[in-house]
Formats: sequence, C-alpha cells, structure tokens
Amino acid sequence: MVDDKEKNMKCLTFFLMLPETVKNRSKKSSKKTNPSSSSSSSGSSSGSSSSSSKLPPVCYEIITLKTKKKKKMAADIFPRKKPATSGSTTVQQYHQQNLSNNNLIPAPNWQGLYPTIRERNAVMFNNDLMADVHFVVGPPGGTQRLPGHKYVLAVGSSVFHAMFYGELAEDKDEIRIPDVDPAAFLAMLKYIYCDEIDLAADTVLATLYAAKKYIVPHLARACVNFLETSLSAKNACVLLSQSCLFEEPDLTQRCWEVIDAQAELALKSEGFCDIDFQTLESILRRETLNAKEIVVFEAALNWAEVECQRQDLALSIENKRKVLGKALYLIRIPTMALDDFANGAAQSGVLTLNETNDIFLWYTAAKKPELQFVSKARKGLVPQRCHRFQSCAYRSNQWRYRGRCDSIQFAVDKRVFIAGFGLYGSSCGSAEYSAKIELKRQGVVLGQNLSKYFSDGSSNTFPVWFEYPVQIEPDTFYTASVILDGNELSYFGQEGMTEVQCGKVTVQFQCSSDSTNGTGVQGGQIPELIFYA
Repeated sequence: MVDDKEKNMKCLTFFLMLPETVKNRSKKSSKKTNPSSSSSSSGSSSGSSSSSSKLPPVCYEIITLKTKKKKKMAADIFPRKKPATSGSTTVQQYHQQNLSNNNLIPAPNWQGLYPTIRERNAVMFNNDLMADVHFVVGPPGGTQRLPGHKYVLAVGSSVFHAMFYGELAEDKDEIRIPDVDPAAFLAMLKYIYCDEIDLAADTVLATLYAAKKYIVPHLARACVNFLETSLSAKNACVLLSQSCLFEEPDLTQRCWEVIDAQAELALKSEGFCDIDFQTLESILRRETLNAKEIVVFEAALNWAEVECQRQDLALSIENKRKVLGKALYLIRIPTMALDDFANGAAQSGVLTLNETNDIFLWYTAAKKPELQFVSKARKGLVPQRCHRFQSCAYRSNQWRYRGRCDSIQFAVDKRVFIAGFGLYGSSCGSAEYSAKIELKRQGVVLGQNLSKYFSDGSSNTFPVWFEYPVQIEPDTFYTASVILDGNELSYFGQEGMTEVQCGKVTVQFQCSSDSTNGTGVQGGQIPELIFYA
C-alpha cells in the first residue's frame, strides 16, 4: 500500500520525452482504492460502470515530466483580466475572461458577440456563469474546484448523461473526482465545451484516462495519436504498459515495433525501470527482441533494483532475485557470448553456484545439463535492404575518395529504423576501409559511427552499422553520408532510381548538397539503406 504520508495520485506514471533524469521518485508504487469512490462521481452512477469496469478507479502514480517550462493550467495560460468597463469589449476579451479561473461575464447581451452555438458554449467553459454543478478534481491536498453545466456535459459524454439524467442520477451540487488529474479534466472539458483538443506531453496520458473514464472517444483517439507521434525508444516500454491498461491495440503494436528495433536503447532507458512486472515478463519473453542477451540481463537487474526501492526492500542480491522471481528464467543466459557470461552474469551474484556451474558446462561439455533458463537464442529482426542502383561499374581512375563526402537524401512513407548502409568496396583486389557514416535530419545528427569493413574485391555491397538503429519518420527527408578512407579505386553505382519499393516501404531519393565526391541519385556510393520495418 502507498504510504499515507507520501503525496499520492500526483499524475499518471509516465515519461513521454524524458528530457532529463527524474529525481525524487516515489520509493513505493501500488494501487490504492479510494474509499470515497462509492459516493463520488468517479464511480457513483450506473452510467459510468461500463467505462470504469475496464479502468479501475484508482490513481496511477505518474512522474511529471521536467521541461524547460513550468507546467501550466488553463488559468496560468490565460491570465486574469479586469472586466471591461466600456462598450468596446471584444469577443477575444470575453473569451479571455472565461478561461481565466472562472471569471463571470458581467456585461449584458454577451450572447450577441458570438455568431455560433459552439462559440457561445465555449464561453461557458470553466465559467461559474449559470453553472449548476461543481467538480472537486484531484487527490486530497491537490484538488481544484471546477464549474460545469449539466446539459453541455451530458451532450458530450454518455457517462455525464447517466450521472445527471439517468434513472439512478443523483442531485448533487458538488461531485468529487479524486482519481483524475485537474489539468487532464480541464483538457476534457475544453474539448466538450469548445471542440478544441489541447494536449501536452506531461498530461496526455492523464487526459486519455479521463477520456476513457467518461467515454469521450474522439478525444481518446486524439490522445493515442499524440502518443504514437511522440513514441521513441525512451518511452516505448512505459507506453507499452499503459497501452495495455487502456486497451489500445494499435498503440501497443507501435510500441512493440520500437522496442523490437531499438531494443538496447529501450532496455537502457530510464522508463524501462518503471514498468510493472507483467510488462517486464512480456518484454523478456519477446522472441523478436533485437538485443544482446547481456543487455537484457543488465536491464532486468536495473529494474529489480528500482523494484526493491518501490517495495521498500534492502538493495541486496537476494532481494533483487526475489522481485524478479520466475522472470529471471526468461533471460536467455545460455545464449550469451561466453565472455559476456563469464565477466557479467556469472559474477553478478544473482545466479546460484549450481546455476553458474551448469551454464559453464552448457558452453563446454558434450553432454549438456538441463537448464531452467531458455537456451534457444532469440530470432531478433531480419534487416531489409533497399538497393537504389540497377547496376555498378568501375574505371581505372574512379571512384576516388581522398577524404571527401558521399551523401544522398531519402524519405520513406512509413516509420522505419535505419540500422546502417551498404557500401561498395575496392575494384582492384581485397582492401580494408575505414568508414565514418552519419545520418542527419535538417542538419541535426541523429546517428553516426566510425567502423571498418573488409572488401574482397567483388562488386558486392558491404554492411556498415550504426551503434543503434535510428528511428526514421515518414514523409521527411533525411541525409545519409559517408566518408571513406581506403583503396582509392572502388566500384560505384549506375542507373540510380528516384523511387524504390522495398517490401511495404516506399523510399524516395534526391541529391544532397552535402555530397562533395560526386554521389547523387543517378550514381555513386551508398548503394543500400539497411533498415528494420
């Protein structure tokens, strides 16, 4: 149970952008049933039971994003203004007033300032004028009192309709909603009153919870779309956990795509340590996880350390193993490289002496012992290759490098993850090349790596990889560049294509101003993009 002295129900647990390390994290997290929920609007009406049966009326503890700007409520965004004293009051001034902490509109005939019913309804948003119900939103110690108008709310939500006009409707002037964040409730009211969707990174998940609770499907869909566009390796694991809670299969699938392709980044992210045990098991069980097993093992230990803090347990090896439970055996330790096992898992202390001995025998003995650990390596993901040339050639005086840059721009129609480039090699016998590869978007470097590859003298392409796959968004041009150092004479591509269909992904190419060595759409280097989709 959550300690009563701690601040509970601050906001929904979540990292969307994870701009910096979150400090002062709660040492405990669990669900706490609100004792007043039976008499509050969060669960009092029969009309809300269909929504709340799927989403228990509890408050999920959230880590508020730390951004450069202070989190603002509607009252902060629209500062209070003094009522106009002259007849020159504008529509904008009235609109400003009704958003600034429940100001009344004193001037007569204000209705004539607004030509549509939508605009007149919008005047009532967060306005005490004609309000016939009030909501006390948020956990104890962090509540905000917000006005409402039953008719407008009932038109916007079937739950509010049942609450105010259903057979079991209760005639209350004040309704307490302890499990919804005030900023999220305001965002939902703004949609209902104004037809405006105003989402922010640090409140979008809380807004999705409110939209699900009160069955406002279009707002819920907008929240999911917002989350999908904000999805990255840093928040994919936490979002996976929340998407399962909110029963959003499309978002769940998107999360898995990111986690599979950028598994090592996702496992090393801070958000991974904040997932629940069920989500941990599903990730450790994942067959297509594209990561070294030693990275999976280290991520599980990091999660166990944070889980010990949440359960107020001492940070000991025994307790780490205890909180991991049977999930430990989902880590495919026998598939690690022998060096990784000997220098990492075997010396971690988490394994028993018998387990360590048996795994060493598994590596070396002809007759292998039975293990509780999964001993079959993960399949991972199979990379796809987009080849942009129809032929290649070589000449006695081309293709020379001398420190110059070969570069090409490309765009895709679906989200993919660029893992590396395929490059040509020497046209006059075997040779070793040093390659500095780089991927940029609008001048910003997204990924780069310096590595070597060996060319056997054939016209084949040779893969050069980034340290981690780079997420590429659709309908935006990116710049792929390489600077090669090695044999001056190499193969080069010819008959380049401006558009290539690779599986379900369409890739478009165009020339790059960064190219100083002759590479372009029609010919040159960087014949292949290697990616996961």
